[in-house]
Amino acid sequence: MMKLKKEDLDYFQGLLQKQLDELVKGAGRTVDEMTLSEGNAAFPDPTDRASMESGRNFELRIRDRERKLINKIKKALEKVEDGTFGFCEVCGEPIDFKRLEARPVTTHCIECKTSEEEEEKIRKL
Repeated sequence: MMKLKKEDLDYFQGLLQKQLDELVKGAGRTVDEMTLSEGNAAFPDPTDRASMESGRNFELRIRDRERKLINKIKKALEKVEDGTFGFCEVCGEPIDFKRLEARPVTTHCIECKTSEEEEEKIRKL
């Protein structure tokens, strides 16, 4: 495997920035929607109230996952800037281009990630 070329780094930087912009824009919309729906919410029926709460909790879980992804994207963008993007944090080897294309926020090559997942399975047993 080879180190990424300048044009590859530019490609991933653009990809990551686009993902980041979309997530941030979506998070802003959700906050606005939740604030509006709370203001209009008068639920005398407990079932309606429970349904709204359930939907809201689901939305918050999704936003929490997106917040974590935003942090990973920001870290990946920093790595593009400092020249460490595309290298495994465990073994230091370059990460395969196709793996980065599928998951640009990855920090492990496939071998190290597979090994980490196998160790997690063993610990859970």
